[in-house]
Amino acid sequence: MIDVTSHHQYASQRSAVSGLAPLVVIVFSGILVVGAPLPALSLYVHEQLGFSSFTVGWVIGIQSIVTVVTRHFAGTLSDQHGPRWVVLRGLPLASLAAGFYLASAVLPVSPHARLALLIAGRVLLGFAESLFITGTMSWGIGRIGAARTGRVMSWQGIAMYAALGLGAPLGLALHSTYGFAGVAVLAIATPLFAMLVALLLPPVPASGSDSVPVYRVLRLIWLPGVVLALATVPYAGMAAFLPLDFSTKGWAGAGVAIACFGIGYVFVRLIASDLPDRLGPARVVGASLAIETLGQLLLWGATHPALALAGAALTGIGFSLVFPAMGVMATKRVPAEMRGRAVGNFIAFFDVAIGLTGPVVGLLTGAMGYTSAFLAGTLAALAALALMPVVYRMGSLPTPGGASRH
Repeated sequence: MIDVTSHHQYASQRSAVSGLAPLVVIVFSGILVVGAPLPALSLYVHEQLGFSSFTVGWVIGIQSIVTVVTRHFAGTLSDQHGPRWVVLRGLPLASLAAGFYLASAVLPVSPHARLALLIAGRVLLGFAESLFITGTMSWGIGRIGAARTGRVMSWQGIAMYAALGLGAPLGLALHSTYGFAGVAVLAIATPLFAMLVALLLPPVPASGSDSVPVYRVLRLIWLPGVVLALATVPYAGMAAFLPLDFSTKGWAGAGVAIACFGIGYVFVRLIASDLPDRLGPARVVGASLAIETLGQLLLWGATHPALALAGAALTGIGFSLVFPAMGVMATKRVPAEMRGRAVGNFIAFFDVAIGLTGPVVGLLTGAMGYTSAFLAGTLAALAALALMPVVYRMGSLPTPGGASRH
C-alpha cells in the first residue's frame, strides 16, 4: 500500500530529470510503433496494395478513431489501478498490433486480405496507444507533482514528436530497403523495449476510483481540446500525404521534410518550454498558431523542395507549444481524482484530428491533388486562431471549485 501523503511530498522534491527521464524513454520507444510505420503506410497501401488515397486516409485514421473512443476508459483505468498498471498493458498490446503489420506484409494472401490484417493491427494499436500514452502522462504527474504538469507534458511531448519525426525517415529508409516487413519488425521490437524500462520503475498511487461520466470531463476541457485538435490537422495531413505529394512532384526527401517538422518541434520545446508559464498559455498559443499557418502556406505553395522543408519546419515550430499550453489549461480545470480522465480526454482531441484528417483530407486530395492537404491545414490553423479570444477569456476565469485540489 502506497502512502499517498509521503509520496506527494517526495514527488514535489524529485527533480524533473530523475522523475521524467525514464518515462521519456518509454514514450519515445513506444511511439516509434506509431511514427516509424506512418509514412510507409501510405506508400504500402497505395503503391503496393493498389488502393486509393481515400483508403490510405482511412487506414491511417482508424487507429486514432479507436484511440478517441477508448481514451476515457484508459483514463479511468489509470485513475483506478494506477498509471503503471495501464502502461504495462498497453505496450505489449502495441507490439502485438505490429505483428499484424508483419502478417500483412509477408503472408501470401490477396491485397484485400492484407488490407484487413493491416486494419486489424491499426485498431489494436489504437487501444494500445490510448493505454500507454494516457498512463505515462499520469505517471509523470504522479512522479514529480501536479504543480509541474506543464513540464510533464512538455517532456513527454518532446519524446512523442521526436519519435514521430525521427521515426518517419527511419521507417521510410527501412521500407525502401526491406519493404513494409522491415518496418513491422522495428514496430514489434520498440514497445517491448519500452515495457522493460517500465518494469524497472515503481508505481505511483491511483488517484481515484469513482466512475465519472465523460460529459463531466469534456464540459471542463472542451475548448483547449478543440484548439489542440485544429492545430493538429496540419501535422496529420502532412504525415499522411506529404510523401505522396513529394512522389507525385518527383522530389526526393519526404522523410527529411517530416524530420524537419520533428526537429523544429523539439527545438522549441527545449529552449522555450517555460513560455506558457511566463507569458500565459493563450498568448503563446496565439503566436504559435500564426507560425503554423505560415508553415502550411509555404507547403501549399512550394515550388521547390527547399520551400517544403522550410514549411515543414515552421509547422513543427508553430505546433510545438500548443499541446503543453492547452494541456495545462485543461488539467487545471479538473480535480485531482479526475486527472487521468482529463489527460485521456484532452489527448483524445489530438486523436480526433488524426482520425478525421486522414479520410476527410483523403477525399480532398483525390479531387484537388495532394497539395490540397496543406490548404486544409492552413484553414484549420486559422480556425484555431479565431477561437483565441474565447481562450483568453477562459484563461482569466477561476478554475472550478474541485480543481483547487489539483
